[in-house]
Amino acid sequence: MDETGRIASDRRRMRRWLYLCSGLIALMVVVGGYTRLSRAGLSIVEWDVVMGVLPPRGEAAWQEAHDLYLASPEGLKVNADMSVAEYQRIFYIEWFHRLLARLVGLVVALPLLAFLLRGTIPRGRRAAFVCIGLLFAFQGFLGWFMVASGLVDRPSVSHYRLTLHLLAALGLLALCLWQALGLRDDAGSGTGVTAPAQARRLGLALLSLILLQITWGGFVAGLKAGQVSNTWPLMFGTWIPIGSMGRVVPLWRDLVDNVVTVHFTHRWLALLVLALAGWTWWRLRSVAGVPPDARRAAGLLLALVLLQVALGVTTVLLGVPLWVALAHQATAVLLFATAVVLNQRLRQT
Repeated sequence: MDETGRIASDRRRMRRWLYLCSGLIALMVVVGGYTRLSRAGLSIVEWDVVMGVLPPRGEAAWQEAHDLYLASPEGLKVNADMSVAEYQRIFYIEWFHRLLARLVGLVVALPLLAFLLRGTIPRGRRAAFVCIGLLFAFQGFLGWFMVASGLVDRPSVSHYRLTLHLLAALGLLALCLWQALGLRDDAGSGTGVTAPAQARRLGLALLSLILLQITWGGFVAGLKAGQVSNTWPLMFGTWIPIGSMGRVVPLWRDLVDNVVTVHFTHRWLALLVLALAGWTWWRLRSVAGVPPDARRAAGLLLALVLLQVALGVTTVLLGVPLWVALAHQATAVLLFATAVVLNQRLRQT
């Protein structure tokens, strides 16, 4: 194989690895959502990177793990009468979550190390590839940082830390996708077109608004604010519900700490996202110089927003059933990833 063929082959391998990492990160977010919705996230009260790979073995080890859990805030205040058998069910959910994170870590770290040692990463992209490895390691710290907030004096994790953990995962997903698409362009598979500034501004505004909406979604999840109201579009029979906007001072604290305001804000941000997604799709159809794949991404994004709004309304009306809520979270990840692809396609050169 000549030098050109070797470079092309290396880039294909790196692209496949980046797409695999992107998919696994998305899977981790969904598994994390299932863990939270199953109320299993605080079931393992210790962090042991090596020995934690194996679950307890034998009756005595299970009893010890069970006793440690019952001494935690959630064990004392929520599940004081939980049996060992009941504890094993939630333990295995969180154990699988952590085991999957370790396995994904190997998928990220080992090929990355091989690419660095072989010198196959293009010079201009090495810093981004190193950041992928560092950010994944940081995610492990953030996961425990989040869990630790629910092991001191409260039977739930901090909604700030939960949202930070979620946003860091999405940032890592965005970096992997952006680099994978960039490698495709380096290989001559892109159109070589940069969209007009108007289109790029629209794409960036939409991505920013989606990220803001996901942030409030994290607050909703952390505060369990989705169960505040089971009616739509009204809350408690009114457009602006009593108990929102001003109950907590200052106002910025009300926006992020008041469960009614957080729920209310998440609802109406969704409609803003829908409106901007529709406008972006419409404008990109008529603006000259927009790459065809960017137009396709805009159409897919609008369809996903419509699906996401429908899932959000269904989640509220049915009282946050596990599988509907999980589908809502999974669609949010797919929606964010599509917005990243849209922006990258608008900026390809």
